[in-house]
Parts: sequence; structure tokens; C-alpha cells
Amino acid sequence: MPLFDGISSTTVTTPKLKVNVLVRDSDAAYRSSIVLIHGNVSSSLFWQELMLALPKERRVIAIDLRGFGETETKPVDATRGVKDFSDDVYDTVRVLGLNEVHLVGWSMGAGVAMQYALDHPVASLTLESPVSPYGFGGTRLDGSRLTDDDAGTGGGGANPEFVASIKNHDAGADNPMGSRAVYASSYVAPGFESPHVDTWVESMLTTAIGDGNYPGDSHSSDSWPGFAAGEHGVLNTMTPRYFDVSGIVDLAEKPPILWVRGAQDAIVSDATFFDINYLGQVGVIPGWPGEDVAPAQPMVSQTRAVLDRYRQNGGAYRELVFENCGHSPHLEHADEFRAALLENIGSANSV
Repeated sequence: MPLFDGISSTTVTTPKLKVNVLVRDSDAAYRSSIVLIHGNVSSSLFWQELMLALPKERRVIAIDLRGFGETETKPVDATRGVKDFSDDVYDTVRVLGLNEVHLVGWSMGAGVAMQYALDHPVASLTLESPVSPYGFGGTRLDGSRLTDDDAGTGGGGANPEFVASIKNHDAGADNPMGSRAVYASSYVAPGFESPHVDTWVESMLTTAIGDGNYPGDSHSSDSWPGFAAGEHGVLNTMTPRYFDVSGIVDLAEKPPILWVRGAQDAIVSDATFFDINYLGQVGVIPGWPGEDVAPAQPMVSQTRAVLDRYRQNGGAYRELVFENCGHSPHLEHADEFRAALLENIGSANSV
């Protein structure tokens, strides 16, 4: 495991599985802790620069979700949405004896963080490039589902060449659908360079492949494009049948929320090539039945609408958009991201 100087890994044994956690070597047991939750096809390794840059007055940990990084690989029950993941995070927090928790979730990890907040108290939420509160694909602006079987979403939507590259641990630069190429084209904005790209690619390649993990299973569908969501694995956790965290608007105790995103995010946007319906709309996939039947998901607009309701119901949130930034603001605009995160934590009046 490519760990930076000052970062160590430890295994936390929870009632359900063994979880790998990254910690800073100098950290002690503070009352409040920052817990970092990675996104899909990644791991805790992506957080190391941020961990080292955060003030020593906070305890900082980064957790590998099941089937990613060095955490034990166990199947994911997608019919629970992302609750397998959020329950694992909660169990890890309890075993470590963390009291006041500030959650930072990236992409799918932001969905895990929102689910955690629905089930357990948190001091603050920082949502980086978050999956929509209504999941990934197959919904209208108000979150209503397009089809009863969530056609075009879930495990069947993964590119098989990309899946194969992960399974084969292909870290090379020649495969246009390999992890290195996908990182460069989708995880960050064009032109961004990092000296740690090999570590980021290695992180992506820790993803466990299979119907119970990534990408998950699928079913045939009578609706375009001919496949529907399954019940197992990572991508199915975010299908609208099983995932809806818009209930955060009704939390009795509302933590301050920071929503951070890149203006050039290729994965989460209102016009993303990761949305099957958008691919149909622009002619990449033939036979698209039209806007009335299969509209592209307005992911960013959905998040803003939910967070506006959160504010109307007494909560507080801030939307921060970085120009020249893709899906990974904590890498691409590291100093500004860190400052905004600490400001959000400070607004929670925590010590």
C-alpha cells in the first residue's frame, strides 16, 4: 500500500468485517474527529494529502469501504441503498471510540455520509462532488423515478472494458478505458497534474470486482436501453429504487453542510456521459426514446433543490464551485478545499 510519510494504516475489527483505516502518526484522541469517506472506484489513499495538511488539533481518519482498499471484501446488499457502507463507517467510529464526528464524503462517499447523518448524529457534513440525494440516473428533478425497474441504471451501466482493466490490475497508459486514462479524463479536469498519480491509480485498482461488489448485477428490461438495476453490488446501491437521502431536509438537528464541486466535473453534473440517458440524448447510444421518456438526470440541480429545502427547514449550507476543477476538488484545489472544510467545521461550534 503506497502510504505517504506521516500516514499509517490500522485494521479495525467491527462486528461485521475488518476495516482498514488510515491515520496520521501524530494524532491523539481529541473530542472531535474528521472522518473521510472515499468514493466509488477509489480508496482512502486519495485522502493522504488532505490528511497531512489538516491542523494537528483535529484527529483525522480515512476509512476504506467494504470491497475497496485494504478493507475486507464482503458483498454489498444494494436493496439497503448505501446502508451497508454507512453502517460499516458507524461501526468503525464506535470501535475507535470517536465522539463528535465531522464527516467528509466524496462522490458516492457523500451519499454514504448523508445516509449516516440520517441514522446517527454528526457535527458537520462536507459533501464533495456528491451523488444526487436521489441516486445516480433514472430520476426527474423532483426525484420521481422514470421506470418501475430503474431502466438504464445500476450494475449494467458500467463500461465492461473499464471493469476488465480493474480486474486485470491494468495500471498502464495505453488502454483508453483503463484506470489511468479514466482518472485523467474523469476524476480531474484536463491539464491537472499530480506527482502522486501512480498512487491514485493504485487506489482505483483496489476495487473488488464481481456482482456482489463492483459494478453489481443487472436485469433485462422492456424499457430503453434494455437493462435494469439489480439487487447486489456497488452501482445498484445508488439506484433510485434503493437510494434516497433527501430526508436530510427533515432532520431535527441539522449539521452545517458544505457542498463543494468542480465546474468541469465529468461524473456528477446535469450533463454527464456517465448517465445512460444523456448518452442517448447526444446520440452515443442509439434508440433514445426522447426527453419525455428518458430525460437526463439533473444531478446538480437535484442537490441544490434538496439543500435549498434543508435551508428553508432551518439548516445551513454553502455551495462552493471551483473553476478549472473536475470531480476531485480536494486534489485539484487543495488549499481552498481545506480552508472551506475547516470553516464548515468551525461553524459547528466544535472544539
